[in-house]
Amino acid sequence: MSKTAVISARISPELKHDAEKVFKKLGLTATQAITLFYKQVELERGLPFAVRVPNDVTVKALEKARTRQGLENFNTLGDLFEDLGI
Repeated sequence: MSKTAVISARISPELKHDAEKVFKKLGLTATQAITLFYKQVELERGLPFAVRVPNDVTVKALEKARTRQGLENFNTLGDLFEDLGI
């Protein structure tokens, strides 16, 4: 099948740059990444990831995680398990 369809989308230059850096690390061009995304949509018969509006509790938890508020650090996996009582 020849690739003759053209997709045109406007996104911020920063998003384009940042995404293309990730694609490069994965060994993909933007065209290959977009084709991969479309193929996954076709196979999944929908978006290949969950799309949800987070509730207030989740929004607060995500913000705390982004700013690393209230996170505990453990030196070893054993320390983590001990803290969890496992």
